[in-house]
Amino acid sequence: MRDTDCVALLEWALPRLGMRWAGFRRVRRQVCKRIARRLRALGLPDGSAYRARLEGDPGEWQVLDALCRVTISRFYRDRALWERLAGDLVPALGDALRSRGEIELRAWSAGCASGEEPYTLAALWERALGPSAAGLALRVLATDADARLLERARRARYGAGSVRELPPAWRAAAFRREDSRYRLREAYARHVTFLRQDIREAMPEGPWHLIFCRNLVFTYFSDPLQRTLAERLAARLAPAGLLVLGGHERLPPGIAGLAPLAGRGPPVFRRDMEMEME
Repeated sequence: MRDTDCVALLEWALPRLGMRWAGFRRVRRQVCKRIARRLRALGLPDGSAYRARLEGDPGEWQVLDALCRVTISRFYRDRALWERLAGDLVPALGDALRSRGEIELRAWSAGCASGEEPYTLAALWERALGPSAAGLALRVLATDADARLLERARRARYGAGSVRELPPAWRAAAFRREDSRYRLREAYARHVTFLRQDIREAMPEGPWHLIFCRNLVFTYFSDPLQRTLAERLAARLAPAGLLVLGGHERLPPGIAGLAPLAGRGPPVFRRDMEMEME
């Protein structure tokens, strides 16, 4: 399938899926390879024929939606973010929770793919926070629309490339080697629960003290959908809760109740104390 043919197809189809072409420019090769394989499986010659298939078969849209899910996931992705979380953001959040008499920090990882992000948070909790986590339990809910990725996440076995950016001491403590793979130890995996859920259709109820929504909504989704979901995310944050975006992402302007926090790394926003839950 030629690149121009695939681009034309995506420009036409993505808005119908609540997505935007601009988010796919850099990753289109990955998506176009998948679409080309689908065309071969269907015996179709080109993007025009596939467009006709989509117009005549509503069920094919679900297939295309799955083909357009981009997953680039590894442990400790965006080192500056994790250093910042361990250095001041999570300790300050823990102090606030203890002052309110709460006994657990509740985190949600949206679009968790094969689990690297929520498990990194578990490793940070166990290895980097020390007294800052005293008196609190960590509970992480990790959601994704892709059942196959979630099954990988539950197995918690990874190749060397997935864990190479972890601090060596974390990697040694959190994983045991199984041939060429790394299996996460139960003491870390126990913090995380996985749930299949498409954020466009549903979100877990809050309040959450920490939400990761990185490299998904604010990269690939259409502008109107971004605004709708940003408002829902904000409403699910607990008072003083934190929302973490991807390194090149921004919130739509004018989202009430969220204030950006200065610092290195990807954008982090804090919910106003006065904002009411949805």
